[in-house]
Amino acid sequence: MTKRERILVTGASGQIGTVLVQELRSIYGIDQVIESDIKHPGNSDGPFVGLDILNAQRLGEIVDDFEITQIYHLAAILSASGEWNPMKTWNVNLNGYLSILELAKEKRIDKIFYPSTIAVFGKTTPRQNTPQHTAMLPETIYGISKQSGELLSNYYNQKYGVDVRSLRYPGIIGYQSIPSGGTTDYAVEIFHYALKEQKYTCFLAADTTLPMIYMPDAIRATIELMEAPSDSIQVRTSYNLSGVSFSPEEIAAEITKHIPEFTIDYEPDFRQKIAESWTATIDDTMAREQWKWKEEYDLARITEDMLVHLRGIL
Repeated sequence: MTKRERILVTGASGQIGTVLVQELRSIYGIDQVIESDIKHPGNSDGPFVGLDILNAQRLGEIVDDFEITQIYHLAAILSASGEWNPMKTWNVNLNGYLSILELAKEKRIDKIFYPSTIAVFGKTTPRQNTPQHTAMLPETIYGISKQSGELLSNYYNQKYGVDVRSLRYPGIIGYQSIPSGGTTDYAVEIFHYALKEQKYTCFLAADTTLPMIYMPDAIRATIELMEAPSDSIQVRTSYNLSGVSFSPEEIAAEITKHIPEFTIDYEPDFRQKIAESWTATIDDTMAREQWKWKEEYDLARITEDMLVHLRGIL
């Protein structure tokens, strides 16, 4: 008999979590996927439990009460928000994750998903075609915490056999919510402003190229990685993941094909320095070879799909 999975998603009210929970429930069943967050999402169609990720005792109780077999650990403070409170960011991003790794070490959890990020890269990293294994010198507390988490993932896998799997997410574009606290957030905001006001002021410079991925591709990559056979997962820090790279001026040009009156101007703020420390294009050959990753959305298709869905929402 196939083992019945019971899945916990931490940080489930965030940009990725709200979509991931829906997809996981469509696969495993509504009652098999438990949402958790410090605040209630308000529109949950299944089990939800309140959880401050720093409360290790409560986390352990939830794992026991629901007989959790997998955790998708999304709870974190993001790049731009993290710079306002570095100590809190370190505490949430690292100590919260350590509690999960310790539970897994005790053989109470079969698989862990840990989201990493392109913020682990820095100015010592090749910006073009960034390789899987490369020099890293992150310049934000978010990036530092996520790189530390990657090293802990590898350590717990090698020393204790914890089956932890991870992706270095690029910027994620989705119509389901407006993200907050990230350096790549402009790539979602721009669509909302294009439809509502036909103009947008971007907080990054026009030619700032960053790696991005469309939400359906990001969710599919996450689940495909978790469902892959364990022996095909050869990277236990975090896999490079690539969708499409573009700049603000390139996405604006694509939007004007659909909304000719749309205009954009640029007022770079502190996030510009963060973006300049990150990579521009990603080499994700290992993900493609080891568990057969392949994106489905390019910039043109992302733009068309975003506008179609947002017109029905806004």
